[in-house]
Amino acid sequence: MELISVVIPVYNGAKTIRETIESILQQTYSHFEVIVINSDSTDRTLEIVSSIQDQRIKIHNYPKANVAINRNRGLTHAGGEFISFLDADDLWKPDKLELQYKALKENPQTGVAYSWTDAIDEQGKFFRPCSHAIWKGDVYAKLLLDDFIGSGSNAMIRSDTFVEVGNFDETLTNAEDTDMWLRLAARYHFIFVPKVQVFYRISANSKSSNISGLEVSNLKIIEKSFANADAALHYLKPYRVANLYKYLSYKALSVTPGKQNTIQATRILLQTVMTDITILGKPIIYKSFLKLLILTILTPSQATLLLNKFPQISNISTFFGYIKTH
Repeated sequence: MELISVVIPVYNGAKTIRETIESILQQTYSHFEVIVINSDSTDRTLEIVSSIQDQRIKIHNYPKANVAINRNRGLTHAGGEFISFLDADDLWKPDKLELQYKALKENPQTGVAYSWTDAIDEQGKFFRPCSHAIWKGDVYAKLLLDDFIGSGSNAMIRSDTFVEVGNFDETLTNAEDTDMWLRLAARYHFIFVPKVQVFYRISANSKSSNISGLEVSNLKIIEKSFANADAALHYLKPYRVANLYKYLSYKALSVTPGKQNTIQATRILLQTVMTDITILGKPIIYKSFLKLLILTILTPSQATLLLNKFPQISNISTFFGYIKTH
C-alpha cells in the first residue's frame, strides 16, 4: 500500500482535536501518517495529541502562523505519495481515505480526488448539505465560478503535483484552499467520490465566520485567477463575483441574534444586488433584509423567539440555489 500523509494544522483546538484525530485513526485505509502542525497553542492541544498512542502520529511545534503557512510546514514533513489536509475541527467518515485513494488509482490521469461534504454545528450535529458536486475531468471553468470542493479538509492530492503548482499562498489569510484548487485544476484533472465523507464544522470562531477576511481574500483570488485564465473564460468573472456575495450574504446573516454586524451585512446585501440585479426578482433578498431588520431592532432574546417561531424567515440557505455553477 502507498503511504498517505494527513496534515492537520492546529491552534488551540483542544475542544475538537481528539475527535478529529480519531476520525483518521478509524480509517479503513490504514497506511497513513498524521502530521500535526501545532501552531503555538496555549490550551491543552499539545497535551491531548501527545496522549493519543499511535506511532503514525507525528507532532511538530511551530510559532503561531496562518493556515497556509502551517499547511506548507506540514508539506515539508510529508513523506506520502498522496496528501490530504484536515482542519482540527472537521471530521471524516471511515472510508474517506480508502475511496479517494481508489478513485485516484483507477484514474491515473487525475491529480485530485474529492468527496461530498456536509456541514455540522459546534456540537457535531448535521447542519446542512455543503457541497455535493459531480464535476470531474477538466473542472477549471467550474472552479472559476464556484469553489465546489466545499472544504479544505476534503481533497486528496498526488504529492508530486505540488512540484508543478507550488505550495499554498502564504499571503492569504482566508480561502487559501480555494486558490490551491484553482491552481491544481489549471494543470490536472479532478475525480469525485459520490458519497458524503467530510464533515465541515461551522462555529462562531471559525475562520469562515470572518466575513471581511473571506471577502478580501476571495476578491484577491478572483483577480489573480482571471488574470491567468484564458481570455475565453473572462466572461465568467462577473458571475464569480456575484456568487461570492451571495455566499457572503448567507454567512453574514447566519449568526446568533446579537452577533450580527448590521453595517457589514447591509453592505454585503447591497453588493449582492449590485453584482446580480436579477436577485431583486427573488424572494430571498427581501427575506434577507427582513431578517436583518429583525436582528437589528429587536433584542437578541426577542429576535430568537421570533425567528424560531417563523423559521422560514430565519433560513436563508436559498442563496445557494442562485449560485451559478455552469
